[in-house]
Amino acid sequence: MSEAAKPPRPQFRNINITQIAGYRMPLAALVSIMHRVSGLFLFLMLPFILYLLDNSLLSEGTFEYLKGFASNWFVKLVVLALSWAYLHHFCAGIRHLIMDNHIGLDKDSARKSSAGVLVVSIALVILVALKLFGAF
Repeated sequence: MSEAAKPPRPQFRNINITQIAGYRMPLAALVSIMHRVSGLFLFLMLPFILYLLDNSLLSEGTFEYLKGFASNWFVKLVVLALSWAYLHHFCAGIRHLIMDNHIGLDKDSARKSSAGVLVVSIALVILVALKLFGAF
């Protein structure tokens, strides 16, 4: 074939770093990214969690000290963030396990399941926040 008869090839360009803010990702992609971020956050906070657990088991005095430390509003926010990370990672992990069995792979089902993950994890975090900040 001659050069004139060939149809133009489509061009696929990578997104530039300056275009990220305007790029609209589907909900399933956002849930997948948040699943990774929550896993990383849990991994990075693991030394803090283990430190608190280890010191709380030393004696009654250190337990009472850490109980007072955990009553600080900033520490409660960190605990709430850890709770969100765990609950979101757990719910999204169940979604991924179901998708590994080839269930819900089409676009509509993926959108519904990702919305379900967000609704369930946010509802559970709200319950944890209400309990953590003394609503009940």
